[in-house]
Amino acid sequence: MHHFSRRAFAAFALAAGLAATAASAFAQAPEDLKKKGEVNVGLLVDFPPYGTTNAQNQPDGYDADVAKLLGKEWGVKVNLVPVTGPNRIPFLLTNKVDMLIASLAITPERAKQVQFSKPYSAATIVLLGPKKSNIKAAPDLKSVRVGVARASTQDVALTAIAPQGTEIRRFDDDASAMQALIAGQVDAIGCSTTVAAQIDKRKPGEFEPKFVLKQQEMAVAIRPGQDALLKSVNEFVTKNTANGELNKLYRKWLETDLPKMQ
Repeated sequence: MHHFSRRAFAAFALAAGLAATAASAFAQAPEDLKKKGEVNVGLLVDFPPYGTTNAQNQPDGYDADVAKLLGKEWGVKVNLVPVTGPNRIPFLLTNKVDMLIASLAITPERAKQVQFSKPYSAATIVLLGPKKSNIKAAPDLKSVRVGVARASTQDVALTAIAPQGTEIRRFDDDASAMQALIAGQVDAIGCSTTVAAQIDKRKPGEFEPKFVLKQQEMAVAIRPGQDALLKSVNEFVTKNTANGELNKLYRKWLETDLPKMQ
């Protein structure tokens, strides 16, 4: 009898284990989130304008608006869960959130841990110079003074392509590089399209992007193996890229068009 009950218990435990596995896998199909009526989305709040907080100290920004749009389309309540750069992926993998819409750039290392959707966002770093200057590509930077924020993405990207003879001036931040460009202390700067839009507001029509230094595409991240969920997220991204809704949100926050992505 004792032996039988142990076997029965083992079988029961196995069945319960399988049921739990099936439930957790199934719990992440879009239908299941719809049934649950809510989705937990991890996002950064220290990466404006993509992720920030509003006057009420609630998560806000482009990523938050994309999450809200997704919730509206799926008819579910969106719980915005603040995450940090280092804990984003751990939060997802330990089921604290259902997905990340957290300015996560697509990299081969990260793709080993999570499944990425089609890109819904991008940060484009450009070389910005006066309209009248004749800079078209990296070789033209020879004997040009270029400003960048020290140790930034644009610093790294520019340093990698600048020909011998380029004078790279490193500033403490984007604001200082911007000032130097407007004051004519440098001939061009490496900056994001967001900074370029701010400069254009202050000096309309004077400066233009000469070429792209780097484009980092960002995607929604979900746990591996959730193919139905990935398919739904991809459909959402494809549809709202095509109909201009994502561009509308991107323009609202970044004052420039959503870059063309793969």
